[in-house]
Amino acid sequence: MAKTVWNVDKSHSTVDFSVKHMMFATVKGGFHEYDATIVADPTDLTTADIEFTVDVASIDTRSSDRDAHLRSADFFDVDNHPKMTFKATSIEKTDDNEYNVTGDLTLRGTTKSETFSVVFEGTGQDPWGNEKAGFAVEGKLKRSDYGLTWNAPLEAGGVLVGDQIKIALQLQAAKG
Repeated sequence: MAKTVWNVDKSHSTVDFSVKHMMFATVKGGFHEYDATIVADPTDLTTADIEFTVDVASIDTRSSDRDAHLRSADFFDVDNHPKMTFKATSIEKTDDNEYNVTGDLTLRGTTKSETFSVVFEGTGQDPWGNEKAGFAVEGKLKRSDYGLTWNAPLEAGGVLVGDQIKIALQLQAAKG
């Protein structure tokens, strides 16, 4: 398959995360507004050009008060840093249809190299004749690396919000 443009189909995709809360529970959330530029042969991602942008104000953890706090200067500071971006810098095939995608992640004005595991899940035609491709993405990052250091100590020890964030994307893309 030739290298071509793929557009993320947001109605069939998710950009989600999870973080430990109170040291023993997990809170999940996601972002509703994002965009990607993918120029790739999905059967060989090693030559792909991948850029991803997330509007961090679109965060949704199913709690309006928590979401407002996450948008504040304590966390994402969306007034000054409205976007989170990722640009792939290298892609290594690790197994059949599996890759490590490394790139520059910029969040809250800080850029760090991060690596995400990507699985190409296949292609097919939808009922209207559009070619689609599926990708599953997973990774972890430390929020403190990006200046997201707000926390509250717990009476029994530990802190309210964990430092490790788990990232999970399910992407369906349409051939452009």
